[in-house]
Amino acid sequence: MSDELWRWSAERTARSIREKEVSSVEAVAASLARLEATNEVTNAFGEVADDALAAAKEADAAIARGDEVGPLHGVPTAFKLNTPVAGRPTPDGVAAYLENIAAETAPALSKLLDAGAIPVGRTNCPPFSTRWTTESEHFGVTRNPWDPAVTPGGSSGGAAAAVATGVVALAHGNDIAGSIRYPSASCGIVGIRPTVGRVPLWHSPPGWGVPLAVQQFGVEGPMARTVADLRLGLSVMEGPDPRDPMAVPVRHLAPGPGDRPVRVGMVIDPGGHPLAGRGRPETDEAVRTAGAWLADAGYEVEEVQLPVLGEAATLWWRLVLTEFRVGGLVAEVHRVGDAGIRRFYDLMYAVAEEAVGEVSFADYIQAYQRRALVRRQVAEFMARYPILLLPASGEPPFPLGGDLETVERARELMTHQWPNTAVPVLGIPGLGIGVTPTAGAPLGVQLVGRAFEEEWLFQAGEVIQQRSALSVPIDPRRP
Repeated sequence: MSDELWRWSAERTARSIREKEVSSVEAVAASLARLEATNEVTNAFGEVADDALAAAKEADAAIARGDEVGPLHGVPTAFKLNTPVAGRPTPDGVAAYLENIAAETAPALSKLLDAGAIPVGRTNCPPFSTRWTTESEHFGVTRNPWDPAVTPGGSSGGAAAAVATGVVALAHGNDIAGSIRYPSASCGIVGIRPTVGRVPLWHSPPGWGVPLAVQQFGVEGPMARTVADLRLGLSVMEGPDPRDPMAVPVRHLAPGPGDRPVRVGMVIDPGGHPLAGRGRPETDEAVRTAGAWLADAGYEVEEVQLPVLGEAATLWWRLVLTEFRVGGLVAEVHRVGDAGIRRFYDLMYAVAEEAVGEVSFADYIQAYQRRALVRRQVAEFMARYPILLLPASGEPPFPLGGDLETVERARELMTHQWPNTAVPVLGIPGLGIGVTPTAGAPLGVQLVGRAFEEEWLFQAGEVIQQRSALSVPIDPRRP
């Protein structure tokens, strides 16, 4: 395999820039050239930075002066188009928001910039970041580089495609219902949804607060080609910021389990709750394959029943969709959203109302109370099984546009996404990772850990990466 700069890991690139083996200008130029070569196929980027090379020149000047530099100094990266960057619009996949110029840069992105990362562009997401695919009328369709006919995942599908094709080794994403984990698994890379509070978050228009669902379930996190780069990215993004009073003062990863055996609970059946359904045989097989690899490496893997995960997934729909409606998001979608996102919301609400009924204020409060008990039950279970192994989704990456077909298809898709909605309700970390290649896009799994034990997931993820036949970066396949 050739050794072009764009193939290098973020870790290697950062070290080589510090040691003057390569320049940041060379690394950023290689990234921009790769972006130009691949974006016409993947449409991963909605915005290309016009100041990246200038920033790289300044990064090289700092090295020449002997300045103290950060752990990502001079390394090309990518930010997601739904997250504020000072002086730039934050469209979130919505054409009407292109005039919304951000007054400040979001905390997680500030930390990446402070560490020396250089954004070469901003990656696409669906309107309002709420589809299982990355499609919009204004920004177009982002294609899975392994199979251009299927979803790259959503909502961080652009970030996943950018990492998989070698434009960047490390990208920023965010996740309230699988938006880091699902695209990572679907594009054959790795992405971490950190413990809520580990990485500071502030997503709000000026003068407004952050919606409760975002406070409780939303996270920012890195996506990468290697677990080592994921570990590096999280170490940079974590820690307090005064703009997020809920951010926890964590500045390093807790030690992993070391050499001692770890029990892994493999969960394939979510227990038959209204919005959590058993997946297809091929996704079950991907989970069992990953479980066998972990067992070979010394983990104690056991298939277990944990129906409370299905209940957590159903609680997500009950709580979040109620807030979306009461808080005005549904009205905003129908005011400025494109036809695709309006159709998606109509189908989503039709399925949810059929499954859980109309949610009154009393129902909403009781659901949050129930959430506390569900979290406790899972935490008690994970005292015995510190890692859970789940599907990435109950089905392989679906054909583009497949989330807009019928109520029946929307119901199937929503119930298959139970791993992506259950984990946010619990507030614990989840790692999405590709496992097995197929004739189309990869099949993947999720590793779920106890609060602030991301390092345990990284170590298990490294086992899976070492055994998997998936290899990135790849040249995207053309339609």
